[in-house]
Amino acid sequence: AMETLDTLRAEMAKRGLACRFVEVGCLGPCYAEPLVTVQKPGHASVCFATVDKLGARRIAAYLDGGELPGKYVFATTGAERIPDVPDLMDTPMLKGQVRRVLRNCGVIDPANIQHSLARGAYTGLQRALELDAKQRIDELDRSGLRGRGGAGFPLSRKWTFCIEAPGDTKYVICNADEGDPGAFMNRSLLEGDPHAVLEGIIIAGLTIGASEGYIYCRAEYPLALERLDVAIRQAEEYGFLGAHALGPDRPFRIQVKEGAGAFVCGEETALIASLEGRRGMPRPRPPFPAVSGLWGCPTVINNVETLASVGLIFQNGADWYAEYGTEHSKGTKTFALVGNVLRPGLVEVPLGTTLRQMIFDIGGGVSGKHRLKAVQTGGPSGGCVREAKLDIAVDYESLQAAGSIMGSGGFVVMEEGTGMVEFARYFVG
Repeated sequence: AMETLDTLRAEMAKRGLACRFVEVGCLGPCYAEPLVTVQKPGHASVCFATVDKLGARRIAAYLDGGELPGKYVFATTGAERIPDVPDLMDTPMLKGQVRRVLRNCGVIDPANIQHSLARGAYTGLQRALELDAKQRIDELDRSGLRGRGGAGFPLSRKWTFCIEAPGDTKYVICNADEGDPGAFMNRSLLEGDPHAVLEGIIIAGLTIGASEGYIYCRAEYPLALERLDVAIRQAEEYGFLGAHALGPDRPFRIQVKEGAGAFVCGEETALIASLEGRRGMPRPRPPFPAVSGLWGCPTVINNVETLASVGLIFQNGADWYAEYGTEHSKGTKTFALVGNVLRPGLVEVPLGTTLRQMIFDIGGGVSGKHRLKAVQTGGPSGGCVREAKLDIAVDYESLQAAGSIMGSGGFVVMEEGTGMVEFARYFVG
């Protein structure tokens, strides 16, 4: 992708063409990357796929008045359409998705807060500031939002436990220690829309009465860490963080802690131990972190996707959020669809979508010559679902009944011929 970008910059400069370059996060169709979208004055916005150096030169020639390089054309966006070229959201992988949490990924410049503000960032915080803590909890309760880190615990209940816990000092932690093999949802969200995550952390701090928040992100995510650093500084400049972020003399600040990549630190008590400077090892519960967490204080800890959903709920309302999903699993969920699948990538679908729809309709089916054998869900803590059970709805209860879990959202597709003993040994190692 960087070679493609460098070639485009050089070609545009050589031709003397004025052009504004915008680097965005992951749009989702990883099988088609590098993706390049161009807007030529007076023409449709065109998205090009699998753009190599040659493709970059041909795109530059097109912008200089040449022919459209049909080999690379992927989709169009906007009102103008090119005959026989689908709209971006009508392409096979994106057609079946409902993009809410990922609405800005691949669209905005994540390093430019103006882009985020133009797309509604921090309007959820503005509404939350107009409500009291009970009203905020009621809104979250009606939305049905459950933790997206794997356990699926209702967010409103966790925050309520923290509010009711004794103690004047409380903390918010964002768990960005995404350790499941094949999972990259949280990384993509941090890289593509960091202000959505910051907004959720601030609303959590406002609700439980905290003045400090932490983001625990693994050091293997250098771009996510870079984008977080930029976003935090911008949020401070605009007053969303700082001495009066939550009102007169009501401060709220966010710090980033880099983890060393230990898988166990994805578990919340091990993560807290690491934040405190100790070895990251889980401890027995209770007490739960909501009662006794960071430095023994009541602590709300949620993962990236959960917190990114909070601002959306206050921006659009609980009923809007609960439009999608099942009776007990509301909203949409992001997944990393990887392995032996024709169209691997990042997807967001309503909870209740079946595994078969995800793998075959969105993912295009098995990529190899063999039939599908199983799909692993939930990372090393999860299980493998055989082909015969692919019609189950993807939600917390259904996957558990099938002998697996949703986890954070990594789905690894396997074809016949995959050695399950070796597969298990890989995770144990």
